[in-house]
Amino acid sequence: MPGEVSLTVRTNKVNFPVTGTPQLVYVLIEAMPTDAVATVQMPLNFALVLDHSGSMSGAKLANMKTAAKMATDQMGPNDIVSIVVYDEKARVIAAAQAATNRSELHREIDRIRDRGGTAISSGMQAGLSELRKNLGPGRVSRLLLLTDGQTYGDEPECHRLAAEAGRLEIPVTAFGLGDDWNQDLLDGIARESGGVSDFIDDVTPQKIIDQFQQSVTSAQAAVVKNANLVLRLVTGVIPKNVWQVRPQIAKLGQRALSDRDVQVYLGDLEKVQGRSVLIEMTVPARQPGRYRVAQAELDYEVPATGLTHETVRTDVLLGFTGDPSVARQVDPLVMNVVEKVTTFKLQTRALEEAQAGNIAAATQKLRAAATRLLEMGEEDLAADMQQEAANLEQKGQMSSRGTKRISYATRKLTQKLED
Repeated sequence: MPGEVSLTVRTNKVNFPVTGTPQLVYVLIEAMPTDAVATVQMPLNFALVLDHSGSMSGAKLANMKTAAKMATDQMGPNDIVSIVVYDEKARVIAAAQAATNRSELHREIDRIRDRGGTAISSGMQAGLSELRKNLGPGRVSRLLLLTDGQTYGDEPECHRLAAEAGRLEIPVTAFGLGDDWNQDLLDGIARESGGVSDFIDDVTPQKIIDQFQQSVTSAQAAVVKNANLVLRLVTGVIPKNVWQVRPQIAKLGQRALSDRDVQVYLGDLEKVQGRSVLIEMTVPARQPGRYRVAQAELDYEVPATGLTHETVRTDVLLGFTGDPSVARQVDPLVMNVVEKVTTFKLQTRALEEAQAGNIAAATQKLRAAATRLLEMGEEDLAADMQQEAANLEQKGQMSSRGTKRISYATRKLTQKLED
């Protein structure tokens, strides 16, 4: 039946000025599951892949065990769960099974001890092997990966396995615990698999519990699969950048299907949250009036109800006016999104400048981002950025923990949006 997904479009202005020259336009597109699928819940095929190397000793290991047990407790009788632990080698402590025998799952988790080094690829390989046993369109497959350390020279294999997970439609949620782990690696694993990465501050024990539970909740909310957005542009309209806005800010890859068609793969859509993208495009000059500059089309599946290749479409319409007072009116929600994406871009460039040794440029961008954050009311994050700017000036480098904190926190700025 039609109507499982709504597709809405907003632009940064309702009416643009007649200037005689091309203009930059921001288009916010939201794809949201509707009430038609509100009661649908697909069973899970979920793998926990957990680091138990020697550096996990003490509170980190204890908190991880608590989080893992609570995550399995969230699952229902139709869900499949597997648990893998790894150091230099991987060991399957709970083969893929129905998440019903919680007491036995808890016992296996309690038996985990810290030892050895870290080889992330071994854990990923074992986790994917367990997930393959129950792959299928009727289940939501996810791999939760946790590490607190640097992996031992197997980064290329990690990337290969992440790409394989992406082909199998198994997004990886990659968590780094503490501050001694490779951010580029975890970000790459998440990106290549279609998942997300995040930083868990080990000084706050509740954080790991919250993150594990949120990962299960997110998987349980996935109801629409393989959402694929195609933007069909009229002549003269040029797409510049596509940014994911929700669930987190990220620059999305886009594929040109033709001179006037752009495709963006969105993956799974979750109930309540959905996915939103911000598209930057230039639009040629227009006379006063209202024009269609593009059509957005979303192709999707709802496996739980047997629906495949369903589509929903909506037009991107822009008004042009010769009245300057009318042209000054903006859409506050879209501008809120633009401001937060701009802040994310600033801190990203600051980190790139810092890595390249351009201290002055990095410091300037961090302080500019901090100013924007203060205007948004994000005082704590602004203070973190100011501290890292000071670290750059005084020590010539940013702290590992501070770098991760501001990098991952700015990705989440759009979790709170205001009209």
